[in-house]
Formats: sequence, C-alpha cells, structure tokens
Amino acid sequence: MKNALLLIVLFIGISTAHAVCPGGQVEVTIEVHTDDYGYESYWQLVPAGNTCGSGTIFSGGNAAVGCSGGGQQSVTSGGYASNAVISQGPWCLTSGGSYDIIFVDAYGDGGSSFTVFIDGLPIYSGLTGSGNGAGTRLNFIAQPALTSDASCRKITTHPYVNFGNTNLSAWVSNKSSVTLNTVDLYYKVDNGFSQLNTVTGLNIAPFDSALITHSIPWTVSSTGDYAITMWTSNPNGNADLNYFNDTTHKIISAGPPTPNIIDDYIGVAPVLTEIGGHADSIAEPTDLDFHPVLTRNELWVVLRSTEAIGGTTVKFNNAGQPNQRFKWQKDGNAWHFMSLPTGIAFSDNANFATSPGVFDANHSGGSPFTGPTLWSSDSIIYAQPSGGNGSHLDMLHQSPYCMGICNEVENKFWAFDDNDQDIVSYDFVKDHGPGNSDHSDGIIRRYSGMGLAGDPQHLIPSHLILDKTTGILYIADTDNGRIVMMDIHSGMFVQNLTPSEPVAEYSTWSNVTWSVFAGSGLVSPSGIDLIDNRIIVSDYASGDIVIYDNSSSTGVEMGRIVTGTPGVAGVKIGPDGKIWYVNTITNQVIRIDGMSVGIMDHSADNFSVYPNPASDKINILLNGNSASESIIRVMDAKGSVVLTNKISKGEKQISLNVSNLSSGVYSLSISSPESVIVKKFVRQ
Repeated sequence: MKNALLLIVLFIGISTAHAVCPGGQVEVTIEVHTDDYGYESYWQLVPAGNTCGSGTIFSGGNAAVGCSGGGQQSVTSGGYASNAVISQGPWCLTSGGSYDIIFVDAYGDGGSSFTVFIDGLPIYSGLTGSGNGAGTRLNFIAQPALTSDASCRKITTHPYVNFGNTNLSAWVSNKSSVTLNTVDLYYKVDNGFSQLNTVTGLNIAPFDSALITHSIPWTVSSTGDYAITMWTSNPNGNADLNYFNDTTHKIISAGPPTPNIIDDYIGVAPVLTEIGGHADSIAEPTDLDFHPVLTRNELWVVLRSTEAIGGTTVKFNNAGQPNQRFKWQKDGNAWHFMSLPTGIAFSDNANFATSPGVFDANHSGGSPFTGPTLWSSDSIIYAQPSGGNGSHLDMLHQSPYCMGICNEVENKFWAFDDNDQDIVSYDFVKDHGPGNSDHSDGIIRRYSGMGLAGDPQHLIPSHLILDKTTGILYIADTDNGRIVMMDIHSGMFVQNLTPSEPVAEYSTWSNVTWSVFAGSGLVSPSGIDLIDNRIIVSDYASGDIVIYDNSSSTGVEMGRIVTGTPGVAGVKIGPDGKIWYVNTITNQVIRIDGMSVGIMDHSADNFSVYPNPASDKINILLNGNSASESIIRVMDAKGSVVLTNKISKGEKQISLNVSNLSSGVYSLSISSPESVIVKKFVRQ
C-alpha cells in the first residue's frame, strides 16, 4: 500500500466537443475515473483483438507508462490528475463494431475505471481492470441504446428472513433511451408459481434505476434455503428487446427469529463456556458479530494485533457446537485497512465493516488518514489477493481513533470517532470492488455536541448499537462511564467540510436529539447489544454485563451478570438468544450459559403442539413428565415475547389461549434448567 496522498500533476485536457457522425457510425466518449494515483494510468482504444499499439484510435494517461509498463513502478508523475474524471473523445466509431480499452497500470494494482458513452448515454459503466503485465482488456460494442430494455439487476431482500410474510425488493434499471414509466415485475421461489406485479407511475430516466418492492409478499413457514428469482418484462408495455439482462437470482435462508431469553440470566449464577482461546488463535479480541444468515451459526471475531502488522479475524463455523471449526485470516494490506481494529459489524447484505483504532493508517507521522473499512464475508474475496491493494471493498478516511462501529442498512454504518469525539455516519453507498480505491460516492456526516469521550489510551473500545425500528443509536461513552442514546433522524446541517479525499459529501451536523440512557454503576462501558426491550452492556473495568430495560427514555437496570474478570469488550446476543462476549485481557471468546439457559434445539421432539394451525387455543403435550418447572414463551416473527406461562414439575399437558394473537407464524419455546426447546405453530 502506497501512502494515500493526493498528487498535483498535469493531465490531458478534457474534451467537450461533439461529433457529427455519418450514417452507420455512433458517437463514443469515454470517461476515465482515476484513483489516488492518476499518474499510474495509461490506456489505449483499439479495435477488438488488437494488441496495444496496433491500430490505436486513441491513447490517454501517462505515456511514460506505455504499453509495457504494467507493474514496473517506473514512473512517479505525469499523465492524469489523481481522483479526477477526464472525458476523452468523441470519436465516430462503426455502429455494432467491437472495441477494446487496453488499460496499463504502473504499479499493477489497478485504480482507474472507465465509462463508455454512446450517443450521450452511459452504455457501459464502471469498467475496471488490474492493469498487470501487458494490460487489462475491457471490451465494448459501439451500439446505441435500445428503445425498450429494462433490467432487474439486484435483489435487496435480506439474505436471512424469519417466518411469516416477507417483501421481496429489487433494483430495476432502465437500459433504454426513453423514460421507463411501467414495467412488469415477477418473482418465483424455487420452482413455484410466478407472482406478477405490474408497476405503474414510474419515472426512471434512461440508464437510471429505482428500488421496487413487489406487491405480493412471500409467505415463509419453514426453515431452509430458498432460490429466489426476480425478473422484468414488458417495459412501457412493449416487448423487451434485450432479455439477457432481465433476470436476477438470490439464495435467501429462512429460520426462526432470535429468541429473547435475556431475563433468564437475571438472578442466575452464570456458567461461562469458552468458545475460543489461544488454541483457536484468539489474541487481543476486541469485538465479535454473527453472520446475518443466522442458520449458518457463523461467528466472526476481530483481533487487535499491532499497528505495523494490522488486525486479523477468526471465523468460527458451527460456533459453540461439537463440530465447531475455526479459521484465522489476515488481509494482505491489513496494516492499513485493519490497523488496531476496535469493532466489527455485519450488514444484512453480508458485508461487514471494521473500525481501525489507529491515528494514521499510513503510519507516516503526518496528517491522519484512516477510518472505517468495508469488507466482504465471501471466502473467495476476503483476505484473498486482489491486485496488491488488499481485499477490502471500500474505505473512508475521516476518523482517527475509530473506537466502535455498527450497521444501519446496506453499506451504511455509524462509528465512534474518538479523535474528534463525534459520532459519524459513514455510507459507502456502492463499494468500489476488492482492492480498488474509488471513494467518490461516499457520504460522511459528523454529529457533535454530546460530550463523548472514549478511552484516553485508545485501548478500550466504545461500541454502538442501533435500534433499527426506532432509529435510536445507543453509544458506550466509555471514559464518561455512561450510555448515551441519540436519534439518528435528528440534527441540522451546519456546513460542508474539506475531506482528505474526494467524496460525494462530507458535512457536520448539530442540534442532534440525545440524552443519557444509563450511567449509575458503570465504570468503563464498552460492549453493547439489544433485543426487543432489553439492552446489555459490558463494563470493561469490572467484567460485569448489565441488563437494562429500555422501554422508556432512561434505562432501568434489571440485573448483572458477574463474569469475575475485567476486560470484557464486545458483547453479542447470538442466534440462540444467549450472550456471547470477548475478553481482551484473557484472550477468550465466551458464551454465557446458566441454570435456566440451555442448548437451543430447534428440532427436538420433546413436546408436540396441536392443533396446528390453531384459531383460539393450542395444546402442548410433553413426551414424558417435566423434571422441573419450565417457562413457556410464545414469540412473534420479530422475536418479541407475546405470551408466557409455566409448566409445573411433573405436568404433561397444558392449553394456551391464542385467540388474541394476530394471524401469522409464531415460535413456542419451553425453557427448563436442562434445555430450551422450540417449535413453530401458525395462528390462522
């Protein structure tokens, strides 16, 4: 990784002329988007299949790199400016002809991308390449846009859904030369029936997109992986002239929601089960999070390591189960992109972000240049070679000493900036791809005025968690010994700031609505998580994990779990409803079990529920006498407890009145000192 400093260099002038092309030809213009090192780029436009320098129509960038300069690192200046958009052309090219952009990069790690405009429309966008060796060949056809072409390009529905109704959404793109007003949107699950939604009232400009939610929900009733197919048809009531881009696919997993069993910990002596330690490569863990597809039971732990080496991760498959496996991984450029990581947070799209707790990720002793980094959890991308610039998907560099992070939606995260003692919203928008460096669409907003203070030594993380249903962000204000709550929808724009790199927005906001949620009895709050109306907070100084009721604006302490060892940092409520945490001092990953918190068994046959579906009453029949008193909980699709009851010792059958519950799929759990078992039933 080269020092990410902006270079002021000369570049070839921008062409704004327009060609008047004869019949049989089209006007072609190419935009070049450079990264932090514009001088490294050289490219040629040639007929398809030609070698670099043969039949050259145009050459641009740094001629000192030339056709053979890929990876040679022999130039330091010249050519294009850094972080610039340069328009080249126009040229009149043969309509339907095939052409190549041959891109050569002096360092062989890529960086520039290309957008090809044909008759003024961006027919090909985001063409990128590594530039290694003889160069990367990027092909396009000089063909004008069709008059009727819609594309279904990405399903945005979360990769894991709970039982009940799920709305399926997808990005629909208009690939034609006319505005898209109506389109048919279909979906099917596995090989089931096609569901049609004729969408009207659209106003999608040529080569723009819109997120559309299908009007007919998908009803999920059982655990499993489902193949979702969505496609478009009949744009503006006409036949689609390019059906090759109509269809997109996604595997979506379905399963029960995380049960809320936090109250089972209150007043119970904890049983601490070590999930990972030295033998699993756990050293200085700061945070943990579960992959959003909960049925995978995949736990990720981030490790601090050293500034020079960079942080690492350990992934546990089948976490906490007898067949648990672990994998230690380190990105090739972790020294920059994951330097002294303090937090890890997954998004529902299966990407995750880390927060570097370092002042300057370039380690140059100059101005700070660091901030949250976006990663893919895909094993073929994360920590794999990617052109010499690591496997990261994106990075924005405005938060030195970033002490914690949580997700809001897609690639948008919230971070604790302990350098300026602000909360900062980081939206990566569309990632730049593994190992690339285009940050120009990033949106960064700073929220100040809450008097926050992290650990002065920048060793104790200050984690955050967002209640996505209310928009309330809960912040571990570590050095002030309190939990602060902030409304992410509040605040007023103050001014735009000057970023250290080109981004779409870098601004500061004030007058945010905030208050103190909890403070009494906390010394160094660090980890935080929530489920329904319960929040758990770890105190790094004491090792206690405090349970709060967040039903009101001020937290009410319900109980404490005494782990007995300081150093408890990140905490997480796992798919099983149990509390998991990392201890930075003892180098452990721990799951808390207890007298009434046992192994979750989703397939147990210890009891039966009938009738199922039910309308007014359900009967629970135990297969054998109850050895001790058990608690029955009925949970809705969101995991909220909507009904409770008890089964006495020795009792075999009980009836529950469910007539006041709305129609839908529910989970019923029976928790005893020995286990927690779960079944599903439908209220019709």
